[in-house]
Amino acid sequence: MATFLDIIAAGSLLTIQDGGRTTARRYGVPVGGAMDRFALAVANRLAGNQPYVPAFEITAGGTQIRCSTTITIGLAGADLQARLNDTPLVPWHSAVAPAGSTITFGGRRGGWGGRAYLAVAGEPVVEWAIGGAGTCLAGGFGGYQGRALRAGDRIAVQARPAMAVDGMRWWPVDRRPPYGPQPRLRVIPGPHADQLPMAWTGLLSATWQIDQAASRQGYRLTGAILPSFTHSLTSFGIVPGAIQLPPDGRPILLMADAQTTGGYPVIAVVIGADLPLAAQLLPGDRLTFVASDLATAKESLAQQSVWLTAGPEDDENGWLLAQAGAIR
Repeated sequence: MATFLDIIAAGSLLTIQDGGRTTARRYGVPVGGAMDRFALAVANRLAGNQPYVPAFEITAGGTQIRCSTTITIGLAGADLQARLNDTPLVPWHSAVAPAGSTITFGGRRGGWGGRAYLAVAGEPVVEWAIGGAGTCLAGGFGGYQGRALRAGDRIAVQARPAMAVDGMRWWPVDRRPPYGPQPRLRVIPGPHADQLPMAWTGLLSATWQIDQAASRQGYRLTGAILPSFTHSLTSFGIVPGAIQLPPDGRPILLMADAQTTGGYPVIAVVIGADLPLAAQLLPGDRLTFVASDLATAKESLAQQSVWLTAGPEDDENGWLLAQAGAIR
């Protein structure tokens, strides 16, 4: 029997994302994919999938999805008050959604977290383009018709039959990044930090806030005006995590859908292991930066890879305790 997921309400932004187009930057195509790649990978592992198959990225809540058949789901990332019909869904756990049930995401709980990831055992039937299946909003390709999902859309799923054990997987907190409010993002000096030493120092000493002009492409930060060049540079390659400094002195933290080249100086780069923390920020949220180094960046990313390789727990007693919050 075919499986379909019907979008009843999309919320502020609902897209299908995968691990990103990691080899397409040479063509000027953004990496894209999930803003929080770690949470995407965990949601997929909880659903019994490989880490980076396409899944739903829910931003800020307001989303309702109805299941046509019984399916196994994995949920990770922010606590957006998810419910399966009238039953609360605990993030970082799997569940079995019966045929005809509705999965609802109300909105942020607990003062942090902007994006949740919903994976289905199997994967959505979506458009593959330029080496990936994630929705590229700027390019209008990938995902479902190259756009954000909206009410009335019906997504076909190549689903695997659900089994009882599928609803008892959970992901321990000691195998997650240190998610929480006002994160301290580790940064290494960018290629222009030596030429703008006061900007580097100012970046580390200020408390920053995400401006309303925030998107999957990047976050403009408010909190201080840093000294910058008064002119643009010859364009050069940039990556998600780079912190650009325009002439107005207000930094921009580039995110998943960042362009592939830019002409503003880059004073710092957020280490890859901390990009999941940045991905959970919404306009108005605060953050700080702390100096790090390349060795720490490599070690931290390798540690996350170890966590993902270890996979979820699946013992029934541990699942019951984790659901109750007795163990983490």
